[in-house]
Amino acid sequence: MNILRHNMLAWDSYVEKKNRWTIPVSKNEIENAKKGNWSIVLTPTKPVPMVWFPDIGGIRLLGLACGGGQQGPILSALGADVTIFDISERQLLQDKRLSDQLDLKIKTVQGDMRDLSIFADNYFDVVFNPCSVVFIDNVRQVWKECFRVLKPEGILMTGLINPVVYQFSETEDSFRLAYKQPYSDLYSLSLEELDVLFMNNEPLEFGHSLTDQIGGLMEEGFMVTSMYEDDWNGEKKIDKYLPSFLGIRSIKRNG
Repeated sequence: MNILRHNMLAWDSYVEKKNRWTIPVSKNEIENAKKGNWSIVLTPTKPVPMVWFPDIGGIRLLGLACGGGQQGPILSALGADVTIFDISERQLLQDKRLSDQLDLKIKTVQGDMRDLSIFADNYFDVVFNPCSVVFIDNVRQVWKECFRVLKPEGILMTGLINPVVYQFSETEDSFRLAYKQPYSDLYSLSLEELDVLFMNNEPLEFGHSLTDQIGGLMEEGFMVTSMYEDDWNGEKKIDKYLPSFLGIRSIKRNG
């Protein structure tokens, strides 16, 4: 099946459903950011540490699979030259509308995160990628493209999901190991479960191994400089057992 098209339409539908990751920041949050009071996330709850960012004023920043008007407008208000790249047209419209209303001059581009050929080599200072590589089947191609479009010593910030989360089947009061790694909705779920997923316009997900997620970063040429773990802040049962998310900061090694 066409995974890309399915997930594009699923995220378009999330905007209609007002999913939490499609609600743009407010005008008040933009004004506070201009005064130096701001935070943004790569994962559900923990703000990205301020020390992870360079001097934001004037940098070229790619918000990769970052539509929804949550991070891009804040970074633009801080002085970054922001381009938001996303598969979902409606997610991109969230950024565009806010940019037009507040004269933030955010550029929006629709496309597949595995193919950034529209951008030149060594173009961006920072790539900011909230948890989204779970929605594509080849994460290593994403790292390859990120490495290419970043300048030497450029920074990649990405949110990842611990793949062990995908190995469990959840019941009302317990978890059991049920799925092999690497995980794919297409090959791990039953036909009945897939039918429900398609009927509800839910995106297809892929649980990539740590070898592909973190090892792939390093093999591509990135040097991991910092990380943190995060969870759902008690919203999900898995929080009782382990943090589901990783925030990763890495830099493009020069040579």
